[in-house]
Amino acid sequence: MNKKRSCNRQISTIHTLSFLKCIIILVLLVTCSCNSAYTPKPSGYFKIDFPKKSYQSFNEAGYPYSFEYPTYAKVIKDSTFFDSAAENPWWINVEFPQFSARIFLSYKIIGQKYKLDKLLNDAFDLTNKHTVKANFIDDSLMNVSPNVHGIYFHLEGNVATASQFFLTDSTKNFIRGALYFYTTPNEDSLRPVNKFLEQDMKHIISTFRWK
Repeated sequence: MNKKRSCNRQISTIHTLSFLKCIIILVLLVTCSCNSAYTPKPSGYFKIDFPKKSYQSFNEAGYPYSFEYPTYAKVIKDSTFFDSAAENPWWINVEFPQFSARIFLSYKIIGQKYKLDKLLNDAFDLTNKHTVKANFIDDSLMNVSPNVHGIYFHLEGNVATASQFFLTDSTKNFIRGALYFYTTPNEDSLRPVNKFLEQDMKHIISTFRWK
């Protein structure tokens, strides 16, 4: 009988020790997890599959200009520019549906209504409006042909448009282009698409001709 009681006590002691070990291990695990440094995961964005670069000609009858634009884009006649009506039938948009992006192309005739110096000042003023959000603005001279020249503007930061330009022959024709996205500006998430479409904008410029 005494042997049986002794055996039961030993079993009870073993169970108690096992239970205590479990409690100690749990306390250690909780303590370690509380003291360990938390390392946040960096922000990530969806991978974008870009189409292969290829171009087609825009050379419609009645338009005072021509150029090449991407085959994965479409040209749409612009009837409005934001909240204003297009002032002539030669305003167009180059649409990129897969990127929710658009290049606005607004054409103006140099003459009595629009002097060249006013058009140039307006182009710089429209770009400078983004200085509040832009980290910096870089402009580069574009000499496409003897009668096609202008300036390309590249903007860094959470701006509504990171790429803008104007082209003119200084006597009759003037056109301004600006790339916009239908989304809240975010430099980090839009950077790959901006770089991709920047190449297309520069191709439009390099192939631009007056008629």
